[in-house]
Amino acid sequence: MPEMQDRITQIEELTHRLKEQYPSEINSFLSFMGKAEGSPALSKAQKELINVGLAVAAQCEWCIALHVHGAVKAGASRDEIMSAAFQAVLMHGGPALMYLVPLSKALDEFLPEVDHA
Repeated sequence: MPEMQDRITQIEELTHRLKEQYPSEINSFLSFMGKAEGSPALSKAQKELINVGLAVAAQCEWCIALHVHGAVKAGASRDEIMSAAFQAVLMHGGPALMYLVPLSKALDEFLPEVDHA
């Protein structure tokens, strides 16, 4: 399985396990997430682009995989995703820049047909 898709599978497995072992806690979190993501003020792509930037700033490879995948599914382009990531680098500095490595891997997995040379 490709590396970044494996991160998404790990998130799904963790969520499933937590639903069995800690249903109150994880269901509360998932409910809040659904409410926060449900607002119509921003499009799904805009929300995912914000989440991409936050994921890079937080230095979370699982979050990067999840939100790059979500942004791609919502119609965001490679350039839009990279632009969101660079906003995180601007605000978070060199450590965030290093997380463009997994971000690039995620883009290559989820947008393989795009020429990015």
